[in-house]
Amino acid sequence: MTTAKDLFIIAMNPAAEHPVGQGDLSLALAGAELIDLIGTGAVAVDGDRIVPGVPTGPDDRLLAEAAAQLTRQAPYERIEDWLWRRGQDLSASYQKALEEDGELTRKRSGRLPFGQERVEQVDTPANRRAVERWKDKEPVLVAFAGVVGIDSGRSDDGPDLNLDDEAATTVVAITHDAVMELEAVRQRRSIENSAYANLWRAP
Repeated sequence: MTTAKDLFIIAMNPAAEHPVGQGDLSLALAGAELIDLIGTGAVAVDGDRIVPGVPTGPDDRLLAEAAAQLTRQAPYERIEDWLWRRGQDLSASYQKALEEDGELTRKRSGRLPFGQERVEQVDTPANRRAVERWKDKEPVLVAFAGVVGIDSGRSDDGPDLNLDDEAATTVVAITHDAVMELEAVRQRRSIENSAYANLWRAP
């Protein structure tokens, strides 16, 4: 399993206080993928840019897909741009992959065959490892969880960036900023929609 898949599993925890938005999770998954690619030596971080290293073929198919999408021409891609590009509908891709791998299953609530369908975790070694990483408070996983609001113990100022690795700190910080930008867009659209609705309701 990768950090990104572990993050997805943790985000699916039904005991979470607040559900995680798909857009927020997609950005965080793209950031987690970048951390995994750094770990394999496939990329390095230079300032706010992603510098590709020796092409590798990760065993994980989603991580291999991410590696194949790297920009390999100078001046290289900014981390923020990568998050928005790679993060497009990424949470749905992870859900599909985990279902195909038997890590997730679909069930219907209630006894009726046409009840509302939901996705549940399957008790597998990979899922148990993800939970153990979470219980052990693995720093990078906890940091990305904080980015999407999973860690209820985080401060309101953002995730805990007390990471030993400078590249990881940079990626998490930029991912946090991207999630905050997405939230600002949501709020702006909500205000605009409310104003539009009030205009039509005005006497």
